Amino acid sequence: MNTTTATVTAAPAPTPAIQKEREAFYGRADTQSLAPLWTRLKSLVPAAPTPAGVAHRWAYAEVRPYVLESAAHISAAEAERRVLILENPGLKGSSQITNSLYAGLQLIMPGELAPAHRHTQSALRFIIEGSGAFTAVDGEKTPMQPGDFVITPSWTWHHHAHEGAAGTDAPMIWLDGLDIPIVALFNSTFREDHAQDAAAVTRPVGDALARYGSGLLPVGYRHRSLNSPVFNYPWARTRDALHALTLAGAPDAHAGHLMRYVNPIDGGWAMPTMATMIRLLPAGFATLPYRSSDSMVFVVVEGSGALRVGEQHFALHPHDVLVVPGWMAHTLHASSDLVLFSYSDRVAQEKLGFFREQRG
Repeated sequence: MNTTTATVTAAPAPTPAIQKEREAFYGRADTQSLAPLWTRLKSLVPAAPTPAGVAHRWAYAEVRPYVLESAAHISAAEAERRVLILENPGLKGSSQITNSLYAGLQLIMPGELAPAHRHTQSALRFIIEGSGAFTAVDGEKTPMQPGDFVITPSWTWHHHAHEGAAGTDAPMIWLDGLDIPIVALFNSTFREDHAQDAAAVTRPVGDALARYGSGLLPVGYRHRSLNSPVFNYPWARTRDALHALTLAGAPDAHAGHLMRYVNPIDGGWAMPTMATMIRLLPAGFATLPYRSSDSMVFVVVEGSGALRVGEQHFALHPHDVLVVPGWMAHTLHASSDLVLFSYSDRVAQEKLGFFREQRG
């Protein structure tokens, strides 16, 4: 069988006269808000993603004092949400941790209430430290404990409060993750403030988990939201499930023991725009290089180790927050049993057919 190999011959460079003529044409076209695609094609449609932002670590021991100090400058009520934004150093001024996601550390002190509102952005909370605080979402109040993953679906009323005695030293801190840049891309940002500081609580504590999070569903139930009906995934259950995996086999060479939070209705991701995962790396385990098209935000839940991105080396300690831009190869190394929570825009990319990964 005969085969032929096509070769691509580079076009000859234009002469100065031709280039001058083209530039004059481009200038005339610009008066009509027109631009030549052929001068921009390779940058608009590159061969591979260009990472947006940089890999970075927010060491919790270093940023925690700033989070706590914010309470001396403004109340939760005045701030509405007393949060210090985790802004990617490579995206300065954007209020973004990745090109598509937002992150911040929120503080609420005993006796405080962060007033009720709703917005089209979806939000997640991953609880870092403290006790005594709760969030109320769409009529149900749930206490928050370290390691809990809590969902605030799009356009649901929600408020936060700390039921500890005012003046006591028991701060509550959690990571906020929102799809603000994704919603902004579609110019679909809406928000509304509630008439009252606290929205009405109409269901008992634990109602959603009891109805939908125990392998059971109410007969006749029809779920119309893209979010999981379970909005608090307690850490105690998650931790037991992770450690049970270690009894069933070796960790994945590129990911460790990795699990995703799921919507119990259809087994899909728990949220429609943000993919949330939890992983365990046994002490002494190191992953092989991995990269994917989604930028990843990590939170160290337990243990210690290291994250390596190219020539960069980040030590990992409890509560540190890290970001790895999309399509940047990285490895994880566990000094002790290491647990990491993470979120990214992978779920949105998968639905649109954009997601790619490379294991190498």
